[in-house]
Order: sequence, then C-alpha cells, then structure tokens
Amino acid sequence: MARKPKYKEGMVVHPSLGERVADVIIGIILLACMALAIIPMWHTLMASLSDGNLLLAHNGVLWKWVTADGKPNWDGYIKTLSYDDMAIIKSYAYTILYVVGNVLVGLVLNVIAAYVIYRKPKASGIMMLFIIISLMFNGGTVPTYMVIRNLGMTGTVWSMILPDCTNAMFIILTLNAFKQVPKSTIEAAELDGAGHFTIMFRILLPQAMGLVTVTMINTAIISWNAWFNAMLYVPSDKNLWPLQLWIKQIVADNATLTTATSPDWNRYLVSYCVIIIATLPVLIAMPFAQKQLQKGSLMGAVKE
Repeated sequence: MARKPKYKEGMVVHPSLGERVADVIIGIILLACMALAIIPMWHTLMASLSDGNLLLAHNGVLWKWVTADGKPNWDGYIKTLSYDDMAIIKSYAYTILYVVGNVLVGLVLNVIAAYVIYRKPKASGIMMLFIIISLMFNGGTVPTYMVIRNLGMTGTVWSMILPDCTNAMFIILTLNAFKQVPKSTIEAAELDGAGHFTIMFRILLPQAMGLVTVTMINTAIISWNAWFNAMLYVPSDKNLWPLQLWIKQIVADNATLTTATSPDWNRYLVSYCVIIIATLPVLIAMPFAQKQLQKGSLMGAVKE
C-alpha cells in the first residue's frame, strides 16, 4: 500500500524551529562575510579622501574622511593620475590590453584543446593524463622563465599574455561544457559537410557558452590582478607594467615617506587612491557577471 504524502498540494508549510535557527545562523555568517569584504574597502575609500598627515595620526577603521576642514580631500587622486608622468593612466591601458589578450587567446586555446579531447582520438587518454598531471605539478618559476626567455618574449607584451592565458582547469570546464551538447547536433552538422572549425566555433561554442563564459570571466579577473609575471618578464620596461605592479611599487616607495625631511602627505594618499582606481572596474563588472557565473557553474552538475 502506497504511503500517503506528508503534505498535500496547496498546503502552507511553516518552517520548524530548527529551520528557523539554521536560517538565522546562515544570515549571521553571510553578514559577517559581507562586513569582512566591505569594511576594508570602505576604510581604503575614506583614507583616499583624507589628509595624509591626519591619516597617519589616526588609529582604527576610518568611517569618515579625516581633514582639517571636514571636506573630502581630492589631492590624492590628482597626485595619483599625474604620478610618474601619467604612469597610472598608461598602465591602465596596458592592463586592459593584457586582460583582453588573455581572454581571447585563452578562449581559442580552451576551445581547441577541449574539442580535440572531445572527439576522442586514439591519444585522447594520454592528452587527458597530461592535463590532469599539470593540475598537480608545475615546472616552477625558473624553468618557465627560461622557456619565455628562449622564445624571445621577455620584455614584450606577449610575455604578459601567453604564459597564463589558460590552464588545465579551464580546459576541463570547456570539455564538460561540450559534453552537454547533444551528439545528434554534431552528427547533423557533419552530414551537412561542416568541418572541425565550423563544429568548434559555430556548433559547440554557442551551445556551451554558459560554462565557457565562466572561464572567460575568471581569466579576466586573474589577468587584472596579476603582477608577478610583469616583475619577471618586463622588470625594466615600466611602460609595459600593469596597474597591479605599479601598486606594489607605489607602496614600496611610500614606505620611506615618513623619514623624509619635508614629506609630501598627498603622496602618502596615492597608495589608497590607486587601490580604489584599480578595484573600481571589478566592482562595477561583477554584478553583471554574477548571474552568468552562477548559471554557468551549475551546467556541469545538471543531468537530463
């Protein structure tokens, strides 16, 4: 005899005491995580609008800018934009170039690599083994630098794009996205005379774009925040420095500011202003990318 369902259709089910307690705990944890993310950023924003001398004398978190007249001080941003012959503005342009280059080159490499394994050639098992091994082991900084140097890419834009434009995880994610496309679609395209590149970029890629977009967004974020490769491959050519390496340089330069005979306190604010300038594009873009990230990340977990 079939067991009757606990709840009938149309019934209003009230949460139990345990569920209410769990909701409160989850809410508290989320609020704590939100505070940990917002408070440091708010402190940096208020510090960038403060007077440098008064800021050094202040202890604790800044909830409002500290100036002698009570008005926000914009001199730090003016100093930042004119820093080292407009270096911040130039590095902004190069950082955008690196992000676009990494995303586009990474997209092509991810699609081609995933497609080769997707077609299951005789060596697909060995290819997949190499990809998985690269997830666990890395050649190291020195061997990678030697390869880039021997290829003649040190001191060029390509040294900032090619080394980190893709990785094994992004290839696996793209492969999983391709596996969600019905086989019948590929077979129909082949009967119509479609070649490999047509199947890759006109059949598979549009249907797998949800998860592929996740790899593109993550590539963009990684590239935007990268500075270590620039320190290795373009250390002497400051014209090619990305924004993040300039932040590191500015913080290092300001470390000795307080020991100067007549310090420029607005220069001390540059460390805070450049962080706001560097973070602003990500803060603006993330709300638009959040929905796509959530949608694409769940694609591989859903089985029809």
